[in-house]
Amino acid sequence: MQQDQALQITVKEASPEDQEMIIGFQIDMAWETEKVKLDENTIRLGVQNVFKNPNLGRYYVAKANNLIVASLLITYEWSDWRNSIVWWIQSVYVIPKYRKRGVFRKMYENIKQQVERDNEIAGIRLYMVHNNRIAAHVYEKLGMDGNRYRLFEWLKK
Repeated sequence: MQQDQALQITVKEASPEDQEMIIGFQIDMAWETEKVKLDENTIRLGVQNVFKNPNLGRYYVAKANNLIVASLLITYEWSDWRNSIVWWIQSVYVIPKYRKRGVFRKMYENIKQQVERDNEIAGIRLYMVHNNRIAAHVYEKLGMDGNRYRLFEWLKK
């Protein structure tokens, strides 16, 4: 599908009024990408905590024709190698009918411009489920690569 020229996309830092959409997006994203059913109360508390404590991160939303159609979360990693912060893009979700229409690209460009202007931020990273080839293709088209690091984790749940 070609990018819809009539689609007016704006990106803004999310506000607490956007929480319900973000919560719904996270529930949908977890199911769609990993077949994980999130506990709504847990995700609600998690989203609320980001708004209460900006040190945890910040959400951004994209609006198309005045409707919130996407969200993502930025979290922070200290890099002693760079003596600066790396922004991690997490929890990306775009409503299916708005995919392949430039919504995530607009969000990414907004984030990248902020990083380029701030000498205290070294760059941007993200992770994805390893078999999500559609997402990988999108990230590669934006000039990102997954060649340098592999992610390993241990989680209690």
